[in-house]
Amino acid sequence: MKKLLKVMLVVMMAVMVSACGSKDTANDDKKETKLLIGISPDYPPYESLNNKNEMEGFDIDMTKELIDIMNANGGNYTYEFKQMSFDTIRQAVESDQIDLGISGFTMHKEWTNVDWSHKYNDSKQVALIASDSDIKTAADLEGKKIGAQLSATGETCAKEIKNADVKAVTDVKVLVETLRTGGVDAVILDYAVAKNYVENAGFKMLDETLLEEENLIITKKGNTELMNDVNKALDSFVGSDKYNELKEKWGA
Repeated sequence: MKKLLKVMLVVMMAVMVSACGSKDTANDDKKETKLLIGISPDYPPYESLNNKNEMEGFDIDMTKELIDIMNANGGNYTYEFKQMSFDTIRQAVESDQIDLGISGFTMHKEWTNVDWSHKYNDSKQVALIASDSDIKTAADLEGKKIGAQLSATGETCAKEIKNADVKAVTDVKVLVETLRTGGVDAVILDYAVAKNYVENAGFKMLDETLLEEENLIITKKGNTELMNDVNKALDSFVGSDKYNELKEKWGA
C-alpha cells in the first residue's frame, strides 16, 4: 500500500510540474513586439530635453503608463523613442520607419494615410507674444509676422490670419527665440506649450482661442491591432488617478 501511495504521489507531482512548465513556456514563447515611437522633444510640457539631454514631459511619462497597461492587458510590448523633427514624423509613420507618433499631435483631416487614437488631452491653439507687445486681441495679429511650427496645426491657424507673414520652422525653441528677439510678432502654439513659456520665460498669451483641438496618437493607416491596444490603454489611463497626477505634474 505504501509503495502504491508513493507511486501515486510521484505521478501527481510530475503532472503538476508538467502543467506549470507548460504555462511558463507559453508565456516565454509569446512574441515580444518592440515599438519605435517618433517624438520631437522641443515642445514642453509634452516633450523636451532637460539639462542632462534626457527627454522628459507629459508624453514621455504617458508612454510608459500606456505600455504598462498594454502589457497588463495581455501584450508583450517594449518601446524606444526616436528623436525626429515634428514635420517628419507623419511620413516616417506612413513608410513604416516608426510604429507610432506621440508628440502632442492634433487632428489633420488631410492626413489620410494615418489612423488617429482616442484623445488623451484637450488642447487649443493660442498666440504667444512678447511681454511688451502692443498686440491685445486676435484681430491685432492681422498683417503681422507670425511664427508657427512646420506641419503643425499652428501653421494652419497662422495662414488663416489676414495678411499674415507666416514664418514656419521645425523647432519650437527657435520660434520662441525668434519671438524674443523681435523676428516675429507672435507664435501660434498649443495652449499648454504657450502657458509653459508664459510661466517660465516671461512671455504673454492672448486670451482668445484660435482653434479648439484634442491631442492624439498616430499610427499607419490599417495598423488596427496596435491602435486597438493603444486605445484600450488610453481609455484606462485617462480615467485613472495617474493621469490627473501627470497632468498636474506637467501642467498639460
